[in-house]
Amino acid sequence: MSKENVLYQHGTLALLVPGLLDGTITMKELLEHGDTGIGTGEGLDGELVILNGVPYQVDSTGKVNIVTDKFTLPFANIHFAKFQKLVHVENMDQSDLEKKIMSLTSGNTFFAIRLHGTFAKVNTRAVKKSHKPYSTLAKTAQNQSIFEQENVEGTLLSYYSPDIFDGAAVGGFHHHFLADKHDFGGHNLGFEGATGDIEIQQFDTLEQHLPVKNSDYMDYDFSGQDILGAIHEAES
Repeated sequence: MSKENVLYQHGTLALLVPGLLDGTITMKELLEHGDTGIGTGEGLDGELVILNGVPYQVDSTGKVNIVTDKFTLPFANIHFAKFQKLVHVENMDQSDLEKKIMSLTSGNTFFAIRLHGTFAKVNTRAVKKSHKPYSTLAKTAQNQSIFEQENVEGTLLSYYSPDIFDGAAVGGFHHHFLADKHDFGGHNLGFEGATGDIEIQQFDTLEQHLPVKNSDYMDYDFSGQDILGAIHEAES
């Protein structure tokens, strides 16, 4: 059975908000569900970009590492890549690119976007790994490094989630970036001057996997948390 129409998600962004940052899936286990994806490591240890089955981690120093099968994650999206060309773009910034994509597809289901090309400017971030006792997502994300490159060639890998799933994921786009030279990347904060082919892969199935063996998660009371507010602050 083909799984190219399935988006697999481990954890939720909501569980990160109060600081449930334990790694609850190994990279080996995650890669059983796809060859392309994004995520973060235990304690928000950097930003992950998985391309062609290779898991690249951009750490808080800006170094790009290939992580081992034992690397653990509290949150990740992954799928088996079968992208199709959507449109070619020239010198487009993030806002206009997102509007262009949404004019050509539906916002009522999950999809992935891959854009390999050149970018006039890209801004990214990566968070420094924290350790127990963890702080909240908002406080942990403050300990981040900001990176910028101009005239960079690389891959923008993005997932779009419908607004009704906001909290489980980020309603709207969630972009990560990796330079071809593997010397730059991370969670995208913004880009300008993107030129290349936008490819899309739409999903009709979300496979949501929860860390039921993690007692901190299973015992936590989420009532009273401003889950959406914290997610939007940390992810913007």
